[in-house]
Amino acid sequence: MLHDKLLQQFNLISDQMERQELKVLLAELERLLLKDVPGSMVEFGCYTGTASLFIARMLHALAPDRTFHVYDSFEGLPEKSVEDQSAAGEQFKRGELAASKREFITNFKKANLKLPIIHKGWFSDVQSKDLPEQIAFAFLDGDYYNSVLVPLRQIWPLLSPGAVVIIDDYQNEALPGASKAVDEWLDTHTMARFRVEASLAIITLPAAQS
Repeated sequence: MLHDKLLQQFNLISDQMERQELKVLLAELERLLLKDVPGSMVEFGCYTGTASLFIARMLHALAPDRTFHVYDSFEGLPEKSVEDQSAAGEQFKRGELAASKREFITNFKKANLKLPIIHKGWFSDVQSKDLPEQIAFAFLDGDYYNSVLVPLRQIWPLLSPGAVVIIDDYQNEALPGASKAVDEWLDTHTMARFRVEASLAIITLPAAQS
Protein backbone atom coordinates (compact mmCIF):
# COMPACT_ATOMS: atom_id res chain seq x y z
CA MET A 1 0.00 0.00 0.00
CA LEU A 2 1.18 3.50 -0.81
CA HIS A 3 0.88 4.78 2.77
CA ASP A 4 3.28 2.07 3.98
CA LYS A 5 5.77 2.93 1.24
CA LEU A 6 5.67 6.63 2.13
CA LEU A 7 6.27 5.91 5.81
CA GLN A 8 9.20 3.68 4.94
CA GLN A 9 10.72 6.24 2.60
CA PHE A 10 10.36 9.47 4.60
CA ASN A 11 11.06 10.49 8.18
CA LEU A 12 8.80 12.48 10.47
CA ILE A 13 10.08 16.02 11.00
CA SER A 14 8.79 16.39 14.58
CA ASP A 15 7.69 14.30 17.54
CA GLN A 16 4.18 15.79 17.61
CA MET A 17 2.68 12.79 15.84
CA GLU A 18 3.57 9.15 16.26
CA ARG A 19 4.27 6.95 13.27
CA GLN A 20 1.36 4.64 14.05
CA GLU A 21 -1.05 7.59 14.15
CA LEU A 22 0.26 8.82 10.82
CA LYS A 23 -0.14 5.33 9.36
CA VAL A 24 -3.83 5.32 10.35
CA LEU A 25 -4.36 8.81 8.93
CA LEU A 26 -2.67 8.00 5.62
CA ALA A 27 -4.49 4.69 5.25
CA GLU A 28 -7.81 6.51 5.60
CA LEU A 29 -6.73 9.15 3.10
CA GLU A 30 -5.55 6.53 0.60
CA ARG A 31 -8.80 4.57 0.90
CA LEU A 32 -10.85 7.72 0.39
CA LEU A 33 -8.85 8.79 -2.69
CA LEU A 34 -9.08 5.36 -4.28
CA LYS A 35 -12.85 5.50 -3.80
CA ASP A 36 -12.77 8.94 -5.46
CA VAL A 37 -14.76 10.69 -2.74
CA PRO A 38 -15.06 14.25 -4.14
CA GLY A 39 -13.71 17.34 -2.44
CA SER A 40 -10.64 19.06 -1.03
CA MET A 41 -8.40 18.15 1.90
CA VAL A 42 -8.18 20.39 4.97
CA GLU A 43 -5.92 20.36 8.02
CA PHE A 44 -6.59 22.52 11.09
CA GLY A 45 -3.38 22.80 13.10
CA CYS A 46 -0.41 22.03 10.87
CA TYR A 47 2.52 23.07 13.14
CA THR A 48 5.76 22.52 11.14
CA GLY A 49 4.08 20.25 8.59
CA THR A 50 4.62 16.84 10.18
CA ALA A 51 1.38 15.39 8.80
CA SER A 52 0.98 17.95 6.02
CA LEU A 53 4.03 16.70 4.15
CA PHE A 54 2.71 13.15 4.04
CA ILE A 55 -0.76 14.28 3.00
CA ALA A 56 0.85 16.26 0.18
CA ARG A 57 2.93 13.25 -0.89
CA MET A 58 -0.19 11.10 -1.03
CA LEU A 59 -2.01 13.70 -3.09
CA HIS A 60 0.95 14.09 -5.42
CA ALA A 61 0.87 10.36 -6.13
CA LEU A 62 -2.86 9.70 -6.31
CA ALA A 63 -4.74 12.97 -6.82
CA PRO A 64 -2.48 15.84 -7.94
CA ASP A 65 -5.46 17.98 -8.95
CA ARG A 66 -7.03 17.98 -5.48
CA THR A 67 -6.66 21.15 -3.40
CA PHE A 68 -5.21 21.04 0.11
CA HIS A 69 -5.85 23.79 2.68
CA VAL A 70 -4.04 24.21 6.00
CA TYR A 71 -5.12 26.47 8.86
CA ASP A 72 -2.89 27.58 11.73
CA SER A 73 -2.28 30.65 13.86
CA PHE A 74 1.48 29.96 13.72
CA GLU A 75 1.47 31.47 17.24
CA GLY A 76 1.24 28.26 19.22
CA LEU A 77 -1.55 27.19 21.55
CA PRO A 78 -4.30 29.60 22.64
CA GLU A 79 -5.60 29.92 26.20
CA LYS A 80 -7.21 26.84 27.68
CA SER A 81 -10.92 26.66 28.43
CA VAL A 82 -12.42 24.93 31.47
CA GLU A 83 -12.89 21.81 29.34
CA ASP A 84 -9.14 21.59 28.71
CA GLN A 85 -8.01 21.53 32.33
CA SER A 86 -6.05 18.41 33.28
CA ALA A 87 -3.39 17.73 35.87
CA ALA A 88 -1.63 15.67 33.22
CA GLY A 89 -1.48 18.59 30.81
CA GLU A 90 0.31 21.29 32.77
CA GLN A 91 3.02 21.48 30.10
CA PHE A 92 0.51 22.80 27.57
CA LYS A 93 0.39 26.58 27.97
CA ARG A 94 -0.47 29.54 25.77
CA GLY A 95 2.18 29.96 23.08
CA GLU A 96 3.53 26.42 23.35
CA LEU A 97 4.08 24.49 20.09
CA ALA A 98 4.61 27.65 18.07
CA ALA A 99 6.07 27.28 14.59
CA SER A 100 6.34 30.04 12.02
CA LYS A 101 4.68 30.08 8.64
CA ARG A 102 8.15 30.49 7.16
CA GLU A 103 9.31 27.25 8.82
CA PHE A 104 6.30 25.43 7.42
CA ILE A 105 6.97 26.72 3.91
CA THR A 106 10.68 25.90 4.20
CA ASN A 107 9.89 22.28 5.08
CA PHE A 108 7.75 21.96 1.97
CA LYS A 109 10.45 23.48 -0.21
CA LYS A 110 13.03 21.08 1.21
CA ALA A 111 10.71 18.20 0.37
CA ASN A 112 10.15 19.58 -3.14
CA LEU A 113 6.39 19.43 -2.67
CA LYS A 114 3.62 21.71 -3.86
CA LEU A 115 2.55 24.06 -1.08
CA PRO A 116 -0.98 23.74 0.25
CA ILE A 117 -3.15 26.84 0.45
CA ILE A 118 -2.11 28.37 3.79
CA HIS A 119 -4.56 30.28 6.00
CA LYS A 120 -2.84 32.09 8.88
CA GLY A 121 -5.04 32.96 11.85
CA TRP A 122 -7.04 31.55 14.74
CA PHE A 123 -9.67 28.97 13.83
CA SER A 124 -12.42 31.22 15.18
CA ASP A 125 -11.48 33.81 12.56
CA VAL A 126 -11.89 31.45 9.60
CA GLN A 127 -14.69 32.65 7.32
CA SER A 128 -16.72 30.79 4.74
CA LYS A 129 -14.63 32.30 1.93
CA ASP A 130 -11.54 30.67 3.46
CA LEU A 131 -13.00 27.17 3.12
CA PRO A 132 -13.27 25.00 0.00
CA GLU A 133 -16.74 24.43 -1.39
CA GLN A 134 -16.56 20.69 -0.74
CA ILE A 135 -14.40 18.69 1.66
CA ALA A 136 -13.48 15.01 1.34
CA PHE A 137 -10.94 14.72 4.15
CA ALA A 138 -10.25 16.75 7.28
CA PHE A 139 -7.56 16.37 9.91
CA LEU A 140 -8.19 18.37 13.09
CA ASP A 141 -5.18 18.77 15.35
CA GLY A 142 -6.23 21.68 17.52
CA ASP A 143 -5.49 20.02 20.88
CA TYR A 144 -8.13 22.01 22.79
CA TYR A 145 -11.92 21.86 23.15
CA ASN A 146 -12.73 25.00 21.16
CA SER A 147 -9.97 24.32 18.64
CA VAL A 148 -11.70 21.05 17.75
CA LEU A 149 -15.33 22.11 18.09
CA VAL A 150 -15.01 25.30 16.02
CA PRO A 151 -13.56 23.54 12.94
CA LEU A 152 -16.16 20.77 13.25
CA ARG A 153 -18.90 23.40 13.01
CA GLN A 154 -17.17 25.09 10.08
CA ILE A 155 -16.50 22.04 7.93
CA TRP A 156 -19.53 19.86 8.64
CA PRO A 157 -21.93 21.42 6.10
CA LEU A 158 -19.22 21.13 3.43
CA LEU A 159 -18.37 17.44 3.86
CA SER A 160 -18.99 15.13 0.91
CA PRO A 161 -20.90 11.86 1.27
CA GLY A 162 -18.28 9.35 2.41
CA ALA A 163 -15.97 12.06 3.76
CA VAL A 164 -13.63 11.33 6.66
CA VAL A 165 -12.77 13.56 9.62
CA ILE A 166 -9.86 12.57 11.86
CA ILE A 167 -9.25 14.25 15.21
CA ASP A 168 -5.92 13.94 17.01
CA ASP A 169 -5.47 13.45 20.78
CA TYR A 170 -8.84 11.83 21.38
CA GLN A 171 -7.32 9.50 23.97
CA ASN A 172 -4.72 11.93 25.31
CA GLU A 173 -5.41 12.48 29.01
CA ALA A 174 -3.31 15.64 28.93
CA LEU A 175 -5.67 17.16 26.37
CA PRO A 176 -9.20 16.18 27.52
CA GLY A 177 -10.89 18.97 25.59
CA ALA A 178 -10.39 17.17 22.28
CA SER A 179 -12.45 14.14 23.30
CA LYS A 180 -15.10 16.30 25.00
CA ALA A 181 -15.61 18.27 21.81
CA VAL A 182 -15.88 15.12 19.68
CA ASP A 183 -18.27 13.38 22.08
CA GLU A 184 -20.54 16.42 22.28
CA TRP A 185 -20.59 16.72 18.52
CA LEU A 186 -21.43 13.07 17.97
CA ASP A 187 -24.31 13.29 20.47
CA THR A 188 -26.18 15.43 17.95
CA HIS A 189 -24.75 13.96 14.72
CA THR A 190 -25.60 10.31 15.08
CA MET A 191 -25.60 9.42 11.36
CA ALA A 192 -21.80 9.42 11.24
CA ARG A 193 -19.81 6.24 11.92
CA PHE A 194 -17.18 6.55 14.63
CA ARG A 195 -14.18 4.59 15.80
CA VAL A 196 -10.95 5.19 17.71
CA GLU A 197 -7.60 3.94 16.52
CA ALA A 198 -4.10 4.86 17.75
CA SER A 199 -5.61 7.67 19.89
CA LEU A 200 -7.25 9.19 16.79
CA ALA A 201 -11.01 9.72 16.56
CA ILE A 202 -12.18 8.76 13.06
CA ILE A 203 -15.57 10.00 11.87
CA THR A 204 -16.89 8.69 8.54
CA LEU A 205 -19.97 10.10 6.87
CA PRO A 206 -22.40 7.80 5.07
CA ALA A 207 -21.55 7.27 1.41
CA ALA A 208 -23.79 8.56 -1.35
CA GLN A 209 -26.67 6.29 -2.30
CA SER A 210 -26.17 4.63 -5.68
